[in-house]
Amino acid sequence: MKPTLVILAAGMASRYGSMKQVQSFGPGGETIMDYSIYDAIRAGFGKVVFIIRAQYAAQFQSIFEPKLKGLIETEYVFQESDSFTNGYSFPTDRSKPWGTAHAVLCAKEVVKEPFAVINADDFYGRNAFEQAVRFLQTGCDTRTFGIVGYDLTATLSEHGTVNRGVCQLNEEGDLASITERINIARVNGIITCQDGLTPDTLSEDTKVSMNFWCFATSFFDRTATQFANFLNESGQELKSEFFIPLVADQFIQEGGKIKVVPTQSSWFGVTYKEDAPFVQQSLENLINAGEYPSKLWN
Repeated sequence: MKPTLVILAAGMASRYGSMKQVQSFGPGGETIMDYSIYDAIRAGFGKVVFIIRAQYAAQFQSIFEPKLKGLIETEYVFQESDSFTNGYSFPTDRSKPWGTAHAVLCAKEVVKEPFAVINADDFYGRNAFEQAVRFLQTGCDTRTFGIVGYDLTATLSEHGTVNRGVCQLNEEGDLASITERINIARVNGIITCQDGLTPDTLSEDTKVSMNFWCFATSFFDRTATQFANFLNESGQELKSEFFIPLVADQFIQEGGKIKVVPTQSSWFGVTYKEDAPFVQQSLENLINAGEYPSKLWN
């Protein structure tokens, strides 16, 4: 069975200042998502599911349908504030989406096979997708999920702070816990994290989640239950978010395993507009090295 790729593209892109998910970075006008989908197809994924806001549906379909038709099955799922809230009365002035775990939950009706989750605006690299397919087909089940880990030092931005899911590993090398840390930056050579948590500095060899996850479909029922609890506890807060790491931590606490899937790929992404030239140059270097054609889609 071919696994499915779920792409989180419903974010507001507030720090970037525009809809970066559909900005062109490649020489043929490709978005970062184009490279992820291209890598996913050649790695063996059979379907791609876009998690978007309903207002962007026509834009997404006009961009991706012409080039993906006949190459991979596509689905479009909308993350809206009332999705999977089961009638819960949340504040009417809430504008922020409920977070990444809620976004994945919105794909429950269209994903029936093991699946990977990625961000729309991160470049993960070919090997990461190949490793994910291998894990999803041979190592993923109801009690064993996976995460592709990256070195923190390779995921910082020169143009501002970043948020990262910081990983702690157990003696077997599996994920022991993951904590969402915010306001991470390198200051005077030291990686600092100014979010009120400890430690307030992070080591150079820290492993982080770039939101590349591997799940069995049992993730959905588990997440729906936990989201209901989250709403009862935090649903009245205007900016509360239900993150994938919250689900992952509870899964581990209840005896589940999350394998750290190794990859040789390099990660890069766009948090700020000033990151764009670096992304464009990185893609150009990969094209010159023969990793990608100059124009992805014929």
